[in-house]
Amino acid sequence: MSVRVRLTLSYAGFLMLAGVLLLAAVWVFLLRYVPDRAMLINPDDQPGHGVFPVRSALLDVFAPKAAAVLAFLLVFGLLGGWILAGRMLAPLSRITHATRMATNGSLSHRIRLPGREDEFRELADAFDTMLAGLEAHIAEQRRFAANASHELRTPLAISKALLDVARTDPNHDTGALIERLHSVNARAIDLTEALLLVSRAERRSFTREHVDLSLMAEEATETLLPLAEKHGVTIETGGDIAFTNGSPALLLQLTTNLVHNAIVHNLPDQGAVWVNTGVNPDVHPKTVVLTVENTGEKLTAQLASTLAEPFRRGTERVHTDHAGVGLGLAIVKTIADAHDGTLTVTPRPVGGISVTVELPATCASHPGR
Repeated sequence: MSVRVRLTLSYAGFLMLAGVLLLAAVWVFLLRYVPDRAMLINPDDQPGHGVFPVRSALLDVFAPKAAAVLAFLLVFGLLGGWILAGRMLAPLSRITHATRMATNGSLSHRIRLPGREDEFRELADAFDTMLAGLEAHIAEQRRFAANASHELRTPLAISKALLDVARTDPNHDTGALIERLHSVNARAIDLTEALLLVSRAERRSFTREHVDLSLMAEEATETLLPLAEKHGVTIETGGDIAFTNGSPALLLQLTTNLVHNAIVHNLPDQGAVWVNTGVNPDVHPKTVVLTVENTGEKLTAQLASTLAEPFRRGTERVHTDHAGVGLGLAIVKTIADAHDGTLTVTPRPVGGISVTVELPATCASHPGR
């Protein structure tokens, strides 16, 4: 049976039970105050010649009336219950309709249930919020797939063009061709590995361990120190011990990406990068913070807020020899999300950007070295 039928039967059954109890109470009341038998009295106040059975006569009158009342209550309960159940379940029909549309791929539909705040309104609002999140996520995934396809197509197209040139021009410099193909292939491999890393982080298919972000920062800066010296960039590392739970490999990749971006997207010479870690005790629960700042050209807040999107590069800030694959900060954001953290990118007033990653702290986090 449908929910509406069951609710209707429940309403009618409850109404019938209430009617039976009420009629039973009336009958008990009558039995208490009405004698079993009574003498017949004639108008002349002479003694009667028999006894009249009062309760028996009362039952003959009461029973048909009670049956009629119960029949009326049954019909009224079924009809009223059906109407009330329909009115109460009407929001579920709208929610079901929206669910079916979402199942068929239409995520732009919203319930927008009117009326006062109740459980159905809360359910509809929660469903609308879920649909909005799914629509935004799928749109982002489609953009990411389109951008990834475009980025992967570019090195393949370049390789094909180089091979066509070598085939049609036998006198072409083979060494230069091989060097160019090696560079294009290396870029395609880097992009593929970056895409795999993003996919792995999004699936959260990693084992969590105790990780100190300050050690990750030191390791990343030591690894990238030759690149910084090549670009004439100085790196300063400081802060406190900052423990969190996560994947050491992914968190090292996160830190390395931040420091690498800060180095290559910097001033042409005499640039600087500051890497700091610490614990934020002002929030509950406590969090650990990794901040990477760098000098550079002045950026607007609007442009800075888009740098974490996949394949978004600040054109004016990209060096041709280290342009990357456009997934540096996107990978950082994905890894931070996978560790229940946040990524914040803000422009520095004097130029450059400040990138802050905030992750949940563990009990071992404490200030000081």
